[in-house]
Amino acid sequence: MRNTTDPSPFNALPPAVWFLFAAIALPELAFSMGEAGLVGGPQAIGWRLEALNTYAFSGQAFDFMIGNGVILWEHMLRLVTYPFVSGTFTSTLIGGVIVLAMGKLVGEALGGWAVWLLFMLCSIIGALVMGLLTSQSWLAGAYPGAYGLIGTFTFLYWQKQVATGGAPGQAFMLIGVLMGLQLVFAALSGVAGQTPSYRWVAELTGALTGFGLAAFVVPGGMARLLAALRQR
Repeated sequence: MRNTTDPSPFNALPPAVWFLFAAIALPELAFSMGEAGLVGGPQAIGWRLEALNTYAFSGQAFDFMIGNGVILWEHMLRLVTYPFVSGTFTSTLIGGVIVLAMGKLVGEALGGWAVWLLFMLCSIIGALVMGLLTSQSWLAGAYPGAYGLIGTFTFLYWQKQVATGGAPGQAFMLIGVLMGLQLVFAALSGVAGQTPSYRWVAELTGALTGFGLAAFVVPGGMARLLAALRQR
């Protein structure tokens, strides 16, 4: 008798995507268990704050380096560690789900380890641009890299629409909706008297970086992109 049970879609995930998800999820698991008093004793309540102080991207340290023309390597290292620490469980959950979903799609097209490379490059460039353009003090979490994967998927989908005669604009709907929500949340924070958050700058930069990098790594991608720009 034929087995009609559908396999789990996660079974098809490249191992590299699982490793990336684990790197995001395992620190959060430790933080959440510590805050719940399940591991680590009383001092575990402060694990998240300690990790953020040590590994999150510091806009103040970045401004100091730019202003004084120096490189502090312990703070430069934060560019590659901040995606793996987050301020809240919810942020980690949403970022991890996006990484799994987009990582599967991008990994199938470009290979699993390309997901790691794109995620890290988009995270780094997103933090650098935010540090240069805004006064945001801290940046933590997987969103800039996750948005980078969305940007790469957007390019892949856009290229498919162009090749098949579909509507290319449909490819940009996901990024448009997500960035619109982020801008609304940032505006509401300002109205409520909270310090405005400019994390959306890093996320938007990550998405644009993912889109731009895809043009270089997808066969024929740059030629199609230049042809589309000429038509404008």
